[in-house]
Amino acid sequence: MTAVSVAVFVIAYALIASDRIDKTAAALGGAGVILALHILSSDDAFYSHDTGIDWDVVFLLLGMMIIVGVLRQTGVFEYTAIWAAKRARGSALRVMILLTLITACASALLDNVTTVLLIAPVTLLVCERLDVPPAPFLIAEVLASNIGGAATLIGDPPNIIIGSRANLSFNDFLWNMAPIVAIELVVLTLLLPRLFRGSFTVDPDRVADVMSLNEREAIRDPRLLVKSAIVLAAVFTGFVGHSVVQIEPSVVALLGAGVLVLISGVPQRDYLAAVEWETLLFFVGLFIMVGALVKTGVVAELATRATDATGGDALLATMLILVVSAVLSGVIDNIPYVATMSPIVEELAASMGDRADPLWWALALGADLGGNLTAVGASANVVMLGIARRADTPISFWEFTRKGIVVTAVTVAIAALYLWLRYFLFA
Repeated sequence: MTAVSVAVFVIAYALIASDRIDKTAAALGGAGVILALHILSSDDAFYSHDTGIDWDVVFLLLGMMIIVGVLRQTGVFEYTAIWAAKRARGSALRVMILLTLITACASALLDNVTTVLLIAPVTLLVCERLDVPPAPFLIAEVLASNIGGAATLIGDPPNIIIGSRANLSFNDFLWNMAPIVAIELVVLTLLLPRLFRGSFTVDPDRVADVMSLNEREAIRDPRLLVKSAIVLAAVFTGFVGHSVVQIEPSVVALLGAGVLVLISGVPQRDYLAAVEWETLLFFVGLFIMVGALVKTGVVAELATRATDATGGDALLATMLILVVSAVLSGVIDNIPYVATMSPIVEELAASMGDRADPLWWALALGADLGGNLTAVGASANVVMLGIARRADTPISFWEFTRKGIVVTAVTVAIAALYLWLRYFLFA
C-alpha cells in the first residue's frame, strides 16, 4: 500500500502542477482512490487527528470567509483600496510594497490564512482602480504572509504544533524568530521589483482619477461596519488568547461568523457568495492524500533518514532539518509535515543537550519559509489561488511556483546564515 499511496499522490500532484484539469478535481480524485483502495478507512480520513482531514483548518477558513462576505457589504474594502492607492500616490510598486508589508505584519498577529482572506479583496479593488494585473500583487502578498507568519507562535499553524511539542512560549518565538523575519521582509521588498518586472506600468489618467477619489464615500453601511468591527475585534482577541480561553481558532471563527450573520441581517446569498467552496474541497482531498502518506510511514521514513544522517552533529542537524523541512513543506502541506517531524526532532533534541534549541527554530523556519516553494506548500497559497480564480484572474501552479522557488531559496539561505551566526558562532 505504501507504493500505491505514493503513486496516487505523485499522479495527483502532477495533475495539479500541470493545470490540465481543475486542482480540486485532481485532489478529490486522488482522495477517492485512497479511500476506495482502503489505504485509509473512513475513521482514518474523517476522525483521526494524525491521518485525517484537519477540520480545524476547514472550519477556520469557512468562518472567516463568511465574516469577509458580510464585511464586503460595508464598502470597507473599497475604502482601504482607495486609501492605499492615494498614500502610494498611484505608484503600483509602492502599492505592492505597502500591501505586502501590511500583510506580513498582520500575519504575525493573526494566522496567515485569515490575513489573506482580508487583504485579497482590497488588492483586487486597488488593481481594478489602477488597471494593473492583480496576479503579481496577490502572489507577493501570500509570499509575505508566509514569511510574516513565522514571527510568532500564532502566526502560522506549524508554529503552534512546534510550540506545544517543545514547550516554547509566545515570547520564545518573538525573541528567536522575529529578528530573522524582519530581515527576510527587507530582502523580499528588495526582490519585488525584480520578481515582477513589467507589472508596474500605470496610466497617468488612472492615477489622476484615483487621487481625486474620496475614500469616505466608499462606506455604504456605517452601522454594519461598526457591528462587523466589534465582531472582528472579538474574533481576533479570541485568536490571540485561544491558549488562555481554551477555545480553538476554528471555533472562534465559526462563533464570530454566526454572531455576525445574526446581527447583520445580510441575506444568505450575499455572505455565502464569499465562501470558496472549491478551496475547502481541495483541502479535504489534499489532507486525505497526505494522511495516506503518514499512515503508510512515507513521511516518517523520509524524516528519520534525514535526521539519522546527522551523526550527532548539532550544526549539521540544524542545517539538514532546515533544508529538508523547506523542500518537503513546499511539496506537501507544512501542517502534516510538522506534525510528523516534530516528535522526531524532539527525540533528536534530547540527545543534543544544550544545543537542542536551534533544531526547533530550524524546523519552524524551514516549514514556514518552505511554504512559499509551491502553490500548495501552505494553506494561505491555496486560499489566495482560489480567490484569484473566483475573481477571473487565475494564477497557475507554475506562475506561482516560479516566483516561490526564488523567494524560498533566498530566504532559506539567509535563515541558514542566521542560525549559524546566532546559535553556533556567537552562542
